[in-house]
Amino acid sequence: MKFTIEEFNPNKLASVKVPSHEVLTFIGEVGVRNLISDHYDLLILSDISGLFPSTEKGFEAAKKHSADFFIQLMGGPDYFNQNRGNPMMRRRHAPFKITPEARVIWLECYIEAIEKLNAPDDIKKSYWDYVNSFSTWMVNSESEKR
Repeated sequence: MKFTIEEFNPNKLASVKVPSHEVLTFIGEVGVRNLISDHYDLLILSDISGLFPSTEKGFEAAKKHSADFFIQLMGGPDYFNQNRGNPMMRRRHAPFKITPEARVIWLECYIEAIEKLNAPDDIKKSYWDYVNSFSTWMVNSESEKR
């Protein structure tokens, strides 16, 4: 399957469609947690590692929060709300400088993690389409290429 990163346009943010519940049904909670863990393990080695907690405890907590969010988003138990409250993802990400370039790195790491999934292409595509469009909403800083 080919993954294409949607171009970021600050004047026209992408429409976001929640991933199919079939993603969670197919890979299960453990699969979601493994996908998120793989993604974060790639991120900590990337050029945007500074956006993530520097301690092992903080980093593991970030993985858990992210997995809880995705499990809840795809129709699983509301772990995120129980442990963290309403997601309000834009507000939660506001303290971090997320540029269009950081978004691309985040997505490139996701491509690598999603490609490792033992799942049909439609499952991978549903998840990818969500993170690709959702990520446009998290950009909160201008490009560093100016």
